[in-house]
Amino acid sequence: MGSAGGAAGEPRGMMPVYLDYGATTPLDPRVAAAMEPWGVEKFGNPHSAHRWGYEAAAAVALAREQVAVLIGAAPDRVQFTSGATESVNWALKGVLTAPGQRRNRIVTVATEHSCVLETARYLERLGATLTVLPVGEDGLVDIDDVEAAVSGDEVALVSTMLVNNEIGVIQPIADIAGIAHRHGALMHCDAAQGFGKMPVDVNALGIDLLSVTAHKCYGPKGIGALYIRDGVELEPLLQGGGQEDGRSGTLPTALCVGLGAAAALAQAELETGEAHARRLRDRLLGQLDFDYRINGALDPRWPGNLNFEVIGIAGERLLSSLRGIAVSSGSACAAQSGRPSHVLLALGRSPQAARASLRLGWGRFTTEADIDTAASELNAVVARLKAGRAA
Repeated sequence: MGSAGGAAGEPRGMMPVYLDYGATTPLDPRVAAAMEPWGVEKFGNPHSAHRWGYEAAAAVALAREQVAVLIGAAPDRVQFTSGATESVNWALKGVLTAPGQRRNRIVTVATEHSCVLETARYLERLGATLTVLPVGEDGLVDIDDVEAAVSGDEVALVSTMLVNNEIGVIQPIADIAGIAHRHGALMHCDAAQGFGKMPVDVNALGIDLLSVTAHKCYGPKGIGALYIRDGVELEPLLQGGGQEDGRSGTLPTALCVGLGAAAALAQAELETGEAHARRLRDRLLGQLDFDYRINGALDPRWPGNLNFEVIGIAGERLLSSLRGIAVSSGSACAAQSGRPSHVLLALGRSPQAARASLRLGWGRFTTEADIDTAASELNAVVARLKAGRAA
């Protein structure tokens, strides 16, 4: 799968090895096959009261159940959205603007995805109080900081991501949720990078609201879900026909089926997927032949992620010189801004170190040969740049 896909104008045989799974995963062919009938042949509106609609509604219901099983939830608590960004917006805005909401403070973490941070800042501009907690050099939030921030009776919502999208570290969600609940706050978790890759049980973790997306776990782009614990009231984000409970808009049957199929495959392959990712990580680390510094803790961390600074190399030259592998310097959402990663800055890295860092991600379709190619490319490029030769 390393040579799959392609940029415009590049021969397929020249394609770099794809190691940017943190940005998006490939669409699993089995997911594509499950979706295919619902794009043309079975085109009914799942909200229509006739046979075409009933057939589509049944497919959507199965997909909802498949997502629910993967996170340990009841199917009726899973609401489909256009992706994690919409789910996050609905969770944060829905809690803060819910009828009868008397609390007005949000607590989150400096390394959250921009969709969480920017939504929280938007609510702050509308009058909410926002607390953004720091992290240590390991990328993990201090539980004592959480306790201090959430104590009292002002916090409506605590929002912490499960797996960081840039450095892969896993936050102690159950501990954070326990603190939130002791003080009467709700717990939201952005699980976009953990959903379908590691075990997630909303009840065991104490999560009230969980945001997920399909395209980070081998499903299609444009579909996600929000888990809403029974009893949690949210103000609707979108006004309209109310097709979902609190979320308006005609559901895209094919995309819902794709998310459900991706969830079912993930459920069946959780253990083998994590073991595969760990083997590839260890194989890569065993071959790197230059000075580097890993950003964030290596444990606890999703093993399909590696983010490191290459010591002594300017980041712009490094990334532009890597022709044989497709990697990134941080979140795909911020790639066009030119600013250093806010996640790495929150770890205490300098802007120069952040720009000299690479994020590599691999998964289901990455082979050992892909990893060997990546190691060879990295070693050769770093050696060439250090020798002062042009890339």
